[in-house]
Amino acid sequence: MFPTEFTLTLCPHPATPAAVIRRLEVHAERRADGGLDLAWCLRGDMARLSIPAPATPGCADELWQHTCFEAFVGVTGDAAYREFNFSPSGQWAAYAFAGYRQRDETVALLTPPQITARLFAGRLEFEASMAPAMLPATPAGSRLQLALAAVVEASDTVDGSHSYWALRHPAAHPDFHHRDGFAIALAAP
Repeated sequence: MFPTEFTLTLCPHPATPAAVIRRLEVHAERRADGGLDLAWCLRGDMARLSIPAPATPGCADELWQHTCFEAFVGVTGDAAYREFNFSPSGQWAAYAFAGYRQRDETVALLTPPQITARLFAGRLEFEASMAPAMLPATPAGSRLQLALAAVVEASDTVDGSHSYWALRHPAAHPDFHHRDGFAIALAAP
């Protein structure tokens, strides 16, 4: 039997180490209504990280160029998947793909997620809650497959400007779209 929730630790891609980050954990839970709740906790030297300031919530592209949290959601046995980017600023993006990096412009993902970001000395807590309409349909006998990740931008360049965190890094370069990185399967509610 597959779980409906879990908490795991993300690891940096070997090509992008980040000494200023002590730990990055993610929690995922499939709700009874079919939605998905995600929570990241980033612990580290916040003074050396670039955290986007609060902005007007809404859709925005290229959030991955700065600190953001990401979720890639597919269904077992299906090449299609969805990508979600969440910024501590309150902005978000959602994209549908028919296959590896093949955008599917016919799918509109416009239901805004509920986002909460809290910055403390030594940690950033981030939560995103997605409605069932934002997720791929899960046929009977299938499970959601997740690749959970983060891009963390340093405010200085002592250790490099960006580090890329995921549950699994299957490629020589950071690639959150790689299907072998969809490391977790969540049961339907």
